[in-house]
Amino acid sequence: MSRPTLTASTVIRTAADLADSSGLTAVTLSAVARELDVRTPSLYGHVRDLAALRDGITILALGELSDRAGEAVAGRARRDALTALCEVHRDYARRYPGRWESLQRRAGEAVVRSDEAARSSRALAAVLRGYGIAEADRVHATRLISSFLNGFLHLEHVGAFAHSAPSADESWMPLIDRLDVLITTWSEEAAQ
Repeated sequence: MSRPTLTASTVIRTAADLADSSGLTAVTLSAVARELDVRTPSLYGHVRDLAALRDGITILALGELSDRAGEAVAGRARRDALTALCEVHRDYARRYPGRWESLQRRAGEAVVRSDEAARSSRALAAVLRGYGIAEADRVHATRLISSFLNGFLHLEHVGAFAHSAPSADESWMPLIDRLDVLITTWSEEAAQ
């Protein structure tokens, strides 16, 4: 089997796959080099350092998640759009745990300035517009939804819900329903 052509994209995708199979902390330059069957110094022509490699995984994850979220919420509004957005995040976290983990870290400047970061907020902004959340309140509403998603999905991932009933699956939709009520109330109160 021949080696893939070494490019920044190949290096980052290999690192993302390694993160998914072994966790983000397993992603080191030497581990990625082993996966690619090259020497570690060969990677430096494609990624600056470990921080840049991990930022690359985050940018990749933002892009993938943005594409999925945009498709999921298109043509939907309010609770249907919120549910679709939450489902996409949950599915992504389950399928790509290392990529998801890369979204739970402080991002570097390359991530913050990336097109993928800008795109990542569009689906959620569309959901909030559907609720009539004022632009001045969108950052707060974004943080609320993000906190719910990140908290629930992290706890689910580490097995924190495995030792008590009901199951996480049984809690998922009732929690989204409560989130819908909260956001609906928020937009109604702001309109008064």
